[in-house]
Amino acid sequence: MQETVHVSLGDRSYDVEIGPDLIATAGARIAPLLSRPRVSVLTDETVAGLHLDALRDGLSAAGIEMSSLALPPGETTKRWPQFERAVEWLLAEKVERRDIVVALGGGVIGDLAGFAAAVLRRGVRFVQIPTSLLAQVDSSVGGKTGINAPQGKNLIGAFHQPSLVLADTAILNSLPPRDFLAGYGEVVKYGLLGDAAFFDWLEQNGPALAQGDMAARVQAVTRSVQMKADIVARDETEQGDRALLNLGHTFCHALESATGYGPRLLHGEGVAIGCALAFELSSRLGLCAQEDPSRVRAHLRAMGMKTDLADIEGDLPDADALLDLMAQDKKVIDGQLRFILARGIGDAFVTSDVPRDGVRKLLQDALAAR
Repeated sequence: MQETVHVSLGDRSYDVEIGPDLIATAGARIAPLLSRPRVSVLTDETVAGLHLDALRDGLSAAGIEMSSLALPPGETTKRWPQFERAVEWLLAEKVERRDIVVALGGGVIGDLAGFAAAVLRRGVRFVQIPTSLLAQVDSSVGGKTGINAPQGKNLIGAFHQPSLVLADTAILNSLPPRDFLAGYGEVVKYGLLGDAAFFDWLEQNGPALAQGDMAARVQAVTRSVQMKADIVARDETEQGDRALLNLGHTFCHALESATGYGPRLLHGEGVAIGCALAFELSSRLGLCAQEDPSRVRAHLRAMGMKTDLADIEGDLPDADALLDLMAQDKKVIDGQLRFILARGIGDAFVTSDVPRDGVRKLLQDALAAR
């Protein structure tokens, strides 16, 4: 029950291997990349307690030594202090340019470790072993690395492709239900942006997938990764089509900033709410049928997910303040916000032609419903 997706980027191409129990054979899979039998692993304290020994055993079986640094869990780790700590540790470990840094964790660790590898000695190779559903289907693939700034999310970083991604779907069994469903927000995004048939499949198979059906999980991760790989191969540095992958993210990043990047709103939850808002905005602008945002919300609710601003606990800024937070988004060009909107499920597109008043009214209505 293993699949491989090839990310075709010339001399920076790599494979994403997907299936259960890949950590047990991680050493054999990573060994061909090594110039000497050692790796340095960046992880977080939670993941370390769950999976670091298994990775050590998997590497040891192939004669590979491992050193590791466990950082605090959570989005606040993706800032300068922990990044500096990681880079200085890698230097103290005498990591050379031909060595491999391993990112064992979710999106936070993958982004931070990838950025550390990108700047260390002007570029060291790294391997992603994503331990969350969100990281397996999104952040571990495509080479976006970085950390957050006070002004916004992922504003400091670099494009640096991994050399290999091992998406061990058995690891997903260790996720709390909320974290798994947050990752599912990114899975749904792929159907909404470019594959209506995949969204149909998710409507039928989403509950079984959430309940642990391994075949369904492998299929969902594989389809999501394949869609991302195809887009990245066409547009590695987000000059065009790759922006489609940000469906829901313009709203999401503003909401994450408003909630302090903390446990009130997980990234994938923000993506789900953002996708619902993007479809609602598309409907209000006459771009898609009124039934489409209702169908999106119905599926998210059926999965037990957050769908509206009313689902976020605590106070939120007003509509104008949220718009100001959106203005810090990386997708702003010449002061113009770019939105990913939709002509229907599976038919998203990028546009800057969105009336600010229309977005304000959408947010005002969503806030009023809280």
